[in-house]
Amino acid sequence: MAKTDIYLASKPRYEILDGLRGVAALMVVIFHLFETYSKGPAYQIVNHGYLAVDFFFVLSGFVVGYAYDDRWDRMSTWGFFKRRLTRLHPMVIAGTLVGAALFFFSGPAFPKTLQVEGWKFALCLLMGLFVIPCGNGLDIRGWGELNSFNGPQWTLTLEYIGNILYAFIFRHLPKAALAILCVVCAFFTLDLTMGWNVFGLLEAPHYNVIGGWSLEPAQIYIAFTRLLYPFLCGLLISRILPAHRTESNPSGSPIHLKGGFGWCALAIVVLLAMPCIGGKQGVPDGLYQALCILVLFPLIVLAGAGSVTEGRTSTAFCRWLGGISYPIYITHYPLIYLQMGWVASNPDAPLWQHIAVAAGVLFIAIILAWGLQKAYDEPVREWLKDHWLHRKKLTVNG
Repeated sequence: MAKTDIYLASKPRYEILDGLRGVAALMVVIFHLFETYSKGPAYQIVNHGYLAVDFFFVLSGFVVGYAYDDRWDRMSTWGFFKRRLTRLHPMVIAGTLVGAALFFFSGPAFPKTLQVEGWKFALCLLMGLFVIPCGNGLDIRGWGELNSFNGPQWTLTLEYIGNILYAFIFRHLPKAALAILCVVCAFFTLDLTMGWNVFGLLEAPHYNVIGGWSLEPAQIYIAFTRLLYPFLCGLLISRILPAHRTESNPSGSPIHLKGGFGWCALAIVVLLAMPCIGGKQGVPDGLYQALCILVLFPLIVLAGAGSVTEGRTSTAFCRWLGGISYPIYITHYPLIYLQMGWVASNPDAPLWQHIAVAAGVLFIAIILAWGLQKAYDEPVREWLKDHWLHRKKLTVNG
């Protein structure tokens, strides 16, 4: 059977979900700013900020299912990958280049950066631009990251993997099979958060989902655990809602909130800022993380999908937050490396200077993200749509 691969216009956006992505991205920046001073996960201010990654994967599964599930009769697998690359990869390149440009300025906190050989720097840069994970032999910062220039890029590696799994496997599965997979993957989440360590991959009980950024067996297990349940759950939600759409409930979501963006944004902030439950990494805090990932984040997505923005100001704010959400997430961490370098060089600086530096980093991160969005990401994606996606009809065997 022949399939015609043509350009498909974007569907209407869920503006509240875009806004919530922006709120979560800003919480990630704030989490990392405080992490510079943290003595460990139990003491971290904005303690559960790392759970924003799991929330992003719920959103990702939902958005991919909503945007593409009903388009496969007009779209090839390669056409899908082209669309996802157009959406995601320009900012992957930007994040890596920003990190490479600032790499040597954080030397006081990362002495290994001042000893790196030129060929390793160039090879890691090339691999980062193509989202190729770097192993320990190419760890030029000393933190065991998949991309030494831009730590958070490991989540984009997982995002690409999630999209590949969707294109080849998940999109073919009925809702019942997706639900069963969600239950199976929920077990993996509980294996981490409850400290079961059933497979013996962890050196000690974890009681959290922190990790996923290194090419080690335990870290790979954590990474796929963090991806699979949220992504599958978001995809399942996107499949369930259309069956419940009515004239009075066009979204199909069972949750409708007046002032939905405000309530959902408040929920995200509170959940990510919650102090460590019990004061240490253990079952109580692990149970809290499992509750957020398995139940509360999906409910927030349902509420965001089922509610509408109220007034032009709310709509515009959600669009602005959604616009900078991905750019700020993927470009802020090189600035955090700089903050770490400044703190290492000025351990006796007064408190007000530490506050000023952190506030300055946050301000620069927002301005950088907004500038890259307007001057680089949007124009590049438009060019790619015109010259790569708007191609003459392509007939392939399907």
